[in-house]
Amino acid sequence: MRYLPSVVALALLVTAAACGADDTSDTAASGAAGDYPVTIDNCGVDVTVDAPPERVVLLESAPVTIMHDLGVLDAAVLRAGAFPEAYYDDETNAAIAGIESLGDDVDTSGHLQISQEVIIAQQPDLVLGLPDGITREGLSGVGIDALIQPVYCPAGVDATTFDDVYEQIETYGRVFDRTDEADALVTELRDRVATVEAAAEGAPERTAAVLFPTVGGGSGYAYGNRSMAHPQLEAAGFRNVFGDVDERVFEVTLEQIIAADPDVLVLLHVDGDPAAVKDAVVNLPGAEDLRAVREDDILVQLFNFTEPPTPLSIDGLERIAERFGTR
Repeated sequence: MRYLPSVVALALLVTAAACGADDTSDTAASGAAGDYPVTIDNCGVDVTVDAPPERVVLLESAPVTIMHDLGVLDAAVLRAGAFPEAYYDDETNAAIAGIESLGDDVDTSGHLQISQEVIIAQQPDLVLGLPDGITREGLSGVGIDALIQPVYCPAGVDATTFDDVYEQIETYGRVFDRTDEADALVTELRDRVATVEAAAEGAPERTAAVLFPTVGGGSGYAYGNRSMAHPQLEAAGFRNVFGDVDERVFEVTLEQIIAADPDVLVLLHVDGDPAAVKDAVVNLPGAEDLRAVREDDILVQLFNFTEPPTPLSIDGLERIAERFGTR
């Protein structure tokens, strides 16, 4: 899974995976329920699935909630990387624990370290996620299909919206022959988004920025209007201070953040201690000039609560609304 290094110079570092693309292409599926083969346009590549996958390898955590809600998580027979328990309910965590792990070796920037040969040896039907060193071409050459989150498409993305969440669910519904379940899940999620939007309607507008600080320092990035962070903030009643930037993520300095001076900060991280992530921001020289720091209007949450667009993004929206009193 690709993360992006992020936040403020001197002490913030976003994972290089999220920075995989500034833009993303759509994923579309053809074929009705139970009507195979189904062809997926995934980042401009046609991926044809001949039957519901029975041996899935998870190389990222983002697909888990969709698979669980569609009732097909039992198709995942192997996993690799980090699957933080905070993302999931007890039932899902128990199911993840029952999936054999190929390892959780990640580098300091959050990149999964695993060889393509290890994946190929497992002979899966489908691989979800393409970490560094594993290519679609290398897998397809031995008959293994792969799908990545559209937000990480190499060609880039247009503006991301909640529709990207719903489209991803519908795509999985086609792939796994669970279109009815997918429709029901989309309806539920639309209702949850509408509830947050209604609560925020008429409230005084506040500003916000979404950053990805990582303990240890480094260059930083913020999220512009092509990220999932942007519609999240809008739905919760906030104006993204970097909403005029037509990029998903971009390098930003502490001085730029201070100049924008958002009312609240949402800090994303991959895993580990959220207090350390917050400290990486509030302890920066000059950070006391940020009103969000002075007022302690800061939320630290795991990366998948924002990106890529999945049901976890709606969970993240609700967390933002609850933390900052817009729900």
